Amino acid sequence: MSDTYFEFGTAADRWDRAQMFFEAKEYMTAARILEGLVEEVPEQVSPRLLLARTYYHSARLGRAETELRAVLERDPVEPYARLMLGRTLERQGRSAEATGHLRMAAAFSGDFDVDAGRRADG
Repeated sequence: MSDTYFEFGTAADRWDRAQMFFEAKEYMTAARILEGLVEEVPEQVSPRLLLARTYYHSARLGRAETELRAVLERDPVEPYARLMLGRTLERQGRSAEATGHLRMAAAFSGDFDVDAGRRADG
């Protein structure tokens, strides 16, 4: 696929296309589109959050962490970014660092017993 495909159309067109590729589990293609969008509108949280998700699902955890931290710099109370950052850190074997983020995500969602969810999963 040529690079022009990823740059074609308005930002809204590219956002729709990136979501379509993400939903089809074509994470690498979604990431290529989203990388351009994030560069174009770095202040917007939604494209960056979806980019972090594409990185997470394609096991590019370092990149996911970087994008999630950028989201949280812009919106420190974004609960899904907190949850994803915690899960990303866990997948990297950094459980102690993940705990604070997971607790904040739980508190934002009203689930104050973060360990209860872990007990139910395990």
